[in-house]
Amino acid sequence: MEISPPKSHLTGAVVGWRLVLVSLALVLSLPVLVIVASLAQPYSDVWQHLRDTVLSDYVSNSFLLMAGVGLGTFVLGVSGAWLTAMCEFPGRRFFNWALLLPMAMPAYIIAYTYTGMLDFAGPVQTALRDVFGWRYGDYWFPEIRSLGGAICMLSLVLYPYVYLMTRVAFREQSTAVLEASRSLGRGPWGTLFTVALPLARPAIAAGISLALMETLADFGTVDYFGVSAFTTGIFRTWYGLGELTTAAQLASFLLLFVFALFALERLSRSRLRYHQRTAQRAPRRIVLTGWRGVGCTVFAASVVVLGFALPAGRLLGWVVNTWRDTLDSKFLSLALSSVAVAVAASLLCLITALVLGYGKRRFPGPVETVAVRTAAIGYAVPGTVIAVGVMIPLAWFDNRLDTFMRATFDISTGLLFSGTLAALMFAYVVRFLSVSLQSVESGLSRISPSLDESARSLGHNGAGVLRRVHLPVLRGSMLAALLLVFVDVMKELPATLILRPFNFNTLAVRTYELASDERLADAATPALAIVLLGLLPVILLNRGMQRDGD
Repeated sequence: MEISPPKSHLTGAVVGWRLVLVSLALVLSLPVLVIVASLAQPYSDVWQHLRDTVLSDYVSNSFLLMAGVGLGTFVLGVSGAWLTAMCEFPGRRFFNWALLLPMAMPAYIIAYTYTGMLDFAGPVQTALRDVFGWRYGDYWFPEIRSLGGAICMLSLVLYPYVYLMTRVAFREQSTAVLEASRSLGRGPWGTLFTVALPLARPAIAAGISLALMETLADFGTVDYFGVSAFTTGIFRTWYGLGELTTAAQLASFLLLFVFALFALERLSRSRLRYHQRTAQRAPRRIVLTGWRGVGCTVFAASVVVLGFALPAGRLLGWVVNTWRDTLDSKFLSLALSSVAVAVAASLLCLITALVLGYGKRRFPGPVETVAVRTAAIGYAVPGTVIAVGVMIPLAWFDNRLDTFMRATFDISTGLLFSGTLAALMFAYVVRFLSVSLQSVESGLSRISPSLDESARSLGHNGAGVLRRVHLPVLRGSMLAALLLVFVDVMKELPATLILRPFNFNTLAVRTYELASDERLADAATPALAIVLLGLLPVILLNRGMQRDGD
């Protein structure tokens, strides 16, 4: 029985899907293309001023941030992964998932809480002065609002990227290789440094590159700590100096860093395929007893406490003291606005991901693959850069339309897209499409092509196969995609701060505004709400790892 459509119809379907995928890729990559194209624009006097005064600070501080966070995430992530994957110590099962908890804490929120605790007026320095009778200037205390403070904050919340990937790599290493190392006289530490770490190097590099991308994308922490980095420079150039083109040119230099990290991450992932698991059983864990076991427990507990428990507890303490003043109708309205835009953006991302993922599955080819990967490139680009890239073409379109309508009908259309929720939604889809696309593609890859063929043999067309076969099977993947994008949008700060319409606010922006006014206690309620929502992907991630046996 002939089940394939006629060749002419098949060719038409291929062309149609290809047009759809390429069109989506062009639209969704437009902000990045605009930023790159800005390099060809004339350079203004403001650019010359930036180059002579602050550009070197942006470059050096960004390098130092990357170096510091890279070292911090390496130490915390690899140590935690080695202990939970390869060692047995008191509390290992608990710390196996608890070490993921700092992932729920946005970097700018942990920065606010530690500032509240470690500033001159905070409880730590106040207690020291009360106990020792010191006064201002009598003692030295590390300045939390500094480049070093930003490195510590970012390292504490970004190390789970390295921890996750490295732990999987350790668990998949060959038992025979590790035991051969031990039988040849290498101790646990010798085996770690000479065998396990070199084998896990691609996973470690991939985890660190992801953490560094988040570092470059960070705006709230570096801005609050007064660190001059590319993201703060772009924001100030646009809002402070009113130079959108110069801000785009500055953003294009930041993209060079991002693309270098993106290439490193892709290179690391491609090497992972050569590390096949040859062991039929998990590597035998090293049992740590006595002071070694206690030391490991203290280390893991310290990381969880510093990265999650302490700042979350501080937020909770502030909320207990201020909830009567902060939990009012304004907060509820703010929460509803945040949830509404997050739900809308999640649905838009999911629909776009389904179109891209299904089109690539039905008609796989190099053009379709490149189009899908291009459409998802926004996740590697900081929100500040995407905001600039969205605003430039929308402002150009609005101005041209307004000029045309004035000349033709003597009617002013004003700003139809720039400065509206439409621009914000577009930026969210560009930024977070990759999150939902990965989840949808992962779900589609688990559906056997024979199911498609069976459905077609029963007379269903492409839409019928998607509706009756794929969507029911993809329910779990779609729910995960919705939740992950929802939480990311709730936490997103720079793009929302730049593109939000007038008189519109979200929990993240309100937290930033209150913290910038040094009203840290008042900022605790929206901040704690964001942290609690951030626990959702951590729970999903933990359940997924338990299901996969890691």
